[in-house]
Amino acid sequence: MVFCRSLHILLVKTELRTNPKRSMTESAVQTTTTCCQHGPGYASPLEAFNSGDREKLLYLPAVVPDHSRPDYLVTVDANPDSSTYSQVIHRLPLGTADELHHSGWNACSSCFDDSSKARSLLILPALGSGRVHAVDVATDPRAPRLAKTVEQKEIVAATGLTYLHSTHCLATGEIMISAMGDTEGEAKGGFLVLDEKLNSVKLWSDHPTLPYGYDYWYQPRLNVMISTGWGAPKAFTKGFNPAEVETLYNRQLYVWDWTTKKVIQEIDLGAEGLIPLEVRFLHEPTAPHGFVGAALSSNIIHFTNSTATASDGNGTLSKDWTASAVIKQPWMDVEGWLLPQVPPLITDILISLDDKYLYFSNWLRGDLVQYDISDPGHPKLAGRIWLGGVARRGDDSIKVTGGLPEDVGTELPEVPTVKGAVLRGGPQMIQLSLDGKRLYVTNSLYSAWDKQFYPDMAKNGSYLLRVNVDTEKGGLSLDQDFFVDFSKEPDGPALVHEVRYPGGDCSSDIWV
Repeated sequence: MVFCRSLHILLVKTELRTNPKRSMTESAVQTTTTCCQHGPGYASPLEAFNSGDREKLLYLPAVVPDHSRPDYLVTVDANPDSSTYSQVIHRLPLGTADELHHSGWNACSSCFDDSSKARSLLILPALGSGRVHAVDVATDPRAPRLAKTVEQKEIVAATGLTYLHSTHCLATGEIMISAMGDTEGEAKGGFLVLDEKLNSVKLWSDHPTLPYGYDYWYQPRLNVMISTGWGAPKAFTKGFNPAEVETLYNRQLYVWDWTTKKVIQEIDLGAEGLIPLEVRFLHEPTAPHGFVGAALSSNIIHFTNSTATASDGNGTLSKDWTASAVIKQPWMDVEGWLLPQVPPLITDILISLDDKYLYFSNWLRGDLVQYDISDPGHPKLAGRIWLGGVARRGDDSIKVTGGLPEDVGTELPEVPTVKGAVLRGGPQMIQLSLDGKRLYVTNSLYSAWDKQFYPDMAKNGSYLLRVNVDTEKGGLSLDQDFFVDFSKEPDGPALVHEVRYPGGDCSSDIWV
């Protein structure tokens, strides 16, 4: 894998020298590693888990909440043998007011059987500006460069969609991106598709747009995709108002026939599933099990289909998908906060590549949790670590009077420091190493919500830290040697979000 990746970089550089008129996008996409006889990524989740390369570089977007300068892509050195370990080594300016959020790839393990494809472009949909940036990370992985930007007006003209969110690479080589609204801020869930060179954009499906959009995950061998929804952009872009939950936020799961691109079932999660956000199937491509984090209800929803069988993706899909809350979390009873109770607020979930552990972050309560999901319908608590939260031990401004997890007891755990730094905010985006032993954590959710719930963090910047994972017995511990403090950026504090590795990770790659 290392040899193939190095050869690809050499070929891209050679192509640019010999044909300077060719764009970086064309060179990065068209130069292939045919000598390796396969495309990007790994043949299976377990191959990635057992034999994948250790992450040495991390890419993550940095948001400038006051729009005084462009948002940018950060490259962090994660190689413990490097002299610049745990430091920002490159910053690539992108667009002002982009509100960079999630990212993905032009090609991933979905294209493993196609040797003409290469993981060379990091795709960054901009939630705020509606742009899509393609960043060349192949020519010089330590210093990515902008290859192309597709402007909002082009996307809206072709699809009517904006407020872009999740992006995945398809086995066809196309890039699929979810959208949450229209230019007026009304809720409008749908999906757009870009070709591999980002020269054309179109709707993925002619199915009528959904009431809400947010995240999605597809499982082609089961001929299924499941998508979720956040809320109306005109609501969530201004912060969170509990009075709007009933009318402007979602509680549905949408089940799609992957082949026909039609919604064949809608699952109302009710009060236990308010604001379902991140969705993850098990990585094993024939497994009819997955999970959703219901943010406001703060429960983990398990979905399954007892009649589903694997095929080549062209079979008839059963409509018998069911969903239930398999992890239920209490809300904290408090005095001195905005409301009398604090929802834990699940904002991100991940599954290890061996499908053994589920991880999720409770952004407002402040803890990061590990569950054993060997039996998907009956998860078992395996680890927990406290990394922040709106209420802190020793801070009497918000008093906790009840509602803590049973394993914690009646007193808030101490929030640790790292390299002398106080952990502002709460754990939010998480990314796991391929071998499942290292969990990277950032603490910014969305700048409008950051300003509302964690104004100190919104003003002074966020962090990137690492949690070490016990993959045998379960358990989480804070790594005191790795920490990047974005309050100390050269041009001022920034808010960082989702982490990606050059070789793929636990939430961008889907096996088909």
